Amino acid sequence: MNDRILVTGSRGQLGTELRKLLPEAVYADVNELDITDAAAVGSFVRDNQIAAIVNCAAYTAVDRAEDEEELAYRINAAGPGNLAKTGCRLIHISTDYVFDGNSSVPYTPDAPPCPLSAYGRTKLAGEKLVLENNPRAVIIRTAWLYSSHGNNFVKTMRMLGSTRDAVNVVNDQIGTPTFAGDLADAIVRILPEVSEENAGIYHYTNEGVCSWYDFSYEIMSLSGYDCKVNPVPSSEYPVRAHRPHYSVLDKNLIKKVFRIDIPYWKESLKKCLSQF
Repeated sequence: MNDRILVTGSRGQLGTELRKLLPEAVYADVNELDITDAAAVGSFVRDNQIAAIVNCAAYTAVDRAEDEEELAYRINAAGPGNLAKTGCRLIHISTDYVFDGNSSVPYTPDAPPCPLSAYGRTKLAGEKLVLENNPRAVIIRTAWLYSSHGNNFVKTMRMLGSTRDAVNVVNDQIGTPTFAGDLADAIVRILPEVSEENAGIYHYTNEGVCSWYDFSYEIMSLSGYDCKVNPVPSSEYPVRAHRPHYSVLDKNLIKKVFRIDIPYWKESLKKCLSQF
């Protein structure tokens, strides 16, 4: 890939995985580039001769966003809009939280969004600004992202499993875990092919379906922890922001257009755990 690539949100899980695959890219976190500053974005892209952007930067504090929606909007919507306006080829990462979770079948990319939370609303606004301002933009919605670094569900469960005899985990929120390393692989495959002809919204998670309880049970089992996982309803864990109860994403379009092979979630979990 000869184009100069910019990866924003470079210290997050996905940015860290991309660094392993694209060491020649330009990596920037908020200390290097504030994507909410349109002038700074324009100057950074020109000065570094950027031709393509992968935007991993996001405000992801789902519950806190209920009180900080304006800040979440600047990062999740205005910022991606600024990146889109540069005219660079762009891959922007979005979320399953743009859906309300009332479906009983996997959500296709063209399913009507209906976010339940401030976080979901700001991410949806970001999608709209990206598509309105860049004809060569691909949006990839993903879900339940994890890796061997950063803060995520897998690391939390491993910490609890090593220190407790039992944990309670909700069993009525259904989705699909996504190993950040797999998503990074897909992005590297897709980025050179992004064009006006295939611009739009796509979905990527690992294959398969599970609850948070199922995911936790597998983490404990594969990690060798003798920690019992108790299934409980989400009503026992009230939170500020509503989560979709069903957020399985249909991935047929990304597999067809970009010829992507997607691993099953249990196999990807094993791969991730081998990195600890």
